[in-house]
Amino acid sequence: MADLFGASAASVPDGAHRPLADRLRPTKLGEVIGQRQVLGPEGPLTVMLGAGALSSLVFWGPPGVGKTTIARLLADETDLHFVQISAIFSGVPELRKVFDAAKIRRQNGQGTLLFVDEIHRFNKAQQDGFLPHMEDGTILLVGATTENPSFELNRAVLSRAQVLVLERLDADDLENLARRAEEELEVKLPLDPSARQALLDMADGDGRALLNLIEQVAAWTVDQPLDSAALGKRLSKRAAQYDKGGDEHYNLISALHKSVRGSDPDAAVYWFARMLEGGEDPRYLARRIVRMAVEDIGLADPQAQAVCLQCWDTYERLGSPEGELALSQAVIYLALAPKSNANYVAYKGARRAAKATGSAPPPKHILNAPTALMKDQGYGAGYAYDHDAEDGFSGQNYFPDEMERPSLYQPVERGFERDLKKRLDYFAKLRTQRES
Repeated sequence: MADLFGASAASVPDGAHRPLADRLRPTKLGEVIGQRQVLGPEGPLTVMLGAGALSSLVFWGPPGVGKTTIARLLADETDLHFVQISAIFSGVPELRKVFDAAKIRRQNGQGTLLFVDEIHRFNKAQQDGFLPHMEDGTILLVGATTENPSFELNRAVLSRAQVLVLERLDADDLENLARRAEEELEVKLPLDPSARQALLDMADGDGRALLNLIEQVAAWTVDQPLDSAALGKRLSKRAAQYDKGGDEHYNLISALHKSVRGSDPDAAVYWFARMLEGGEDPRYLARRIVRMAVEDIGLADPQAQAVCLQCWDTYERLGSPEGELALSQAVIYLALAPKSNANYVAYKGARRAAKATGSAPPPKHILNAPTALMKDQGYGAGYAYDHDAEDGFSGQNYFPDEMERPSLYQPVERGFERDLKKRLDYFAKLRTQRES
């Protein structure tokens, strides 16, 4: 079920307006829509409740997917007193009061389930403050976060809590929720099938958002069902969930990068468009596109980097929104280009070798000797000038004398690197002949 508001129905005076989301709040876990991965017969919450061993939890998921509702119902199922706070509005004094009240409850034989919304907003010291009360049983902590707990929560808190991922409601979940809303309101939404689907799409997997939209639509008086175009005129489309500094930002750029690497231009341009629709800075995308050219195409197509830079320059000249078309062109080019990470692998290998060999000097034969002293020390002695060789290749060693020659650059049999591999193999053959 959608993540609904915190006040209980019993606390609302008779006759007062209650939002549809509040009226449809589940009263038991079996009524929750969605989240089968945690509430199904073999789901972790079902198993914990069946064993009578509910542990502290962190719910990680987008808005409107049931975090608050499930936490409240868990308290009911386990006869724990439910306390809800928000990390946005609470500080150390409020936490101290919550812990003191929980201690008194515990002395009187009543446990406390403390639900902390937006728990990632608490700093490290505040998060550490939960630990002793979790360990001595004063509270059972259920935190909710829209951000990746691995990055936002203390390791100590995570070690004492199980992270459960709550997912966006799918199309079937949203349709079930819409039907439940129609039954509660005792009306049929005045929408034709296309408009009904458009309404579900507007919710973008957020149950609470869907109920708010349904409440608006149900109040309309129309002569005939509305189509999707008419619905669009009456409702502003809800912006897709996208936080340019949060998980969705990194999830979508990862999807774009991997689609390019996977040579799927349709998927690549789709994720590119998703990021633009979410308000991403096109210049950030331009930088990442150039990185893809260097990291995943490399010398398999030396033109790829130039294409990306040209498209970026075109964007700067045209500006938005016309310039985004040039960036889209670069994305499609990269997706269809031959792929190689040989340069990337060689670079990382060279960095590791550089760290391992420390300050080992170059061999003296490739050092310049501008002074007599340096000549006396053997600088430049025995250097073979490659242009003097018949084939333009001396085959000398250019690594430190005490370093075993590594093989860092391994071109692939794709694109232009196929030709580079032939050259590399040719020089390796000559080097072997020179050494024999």
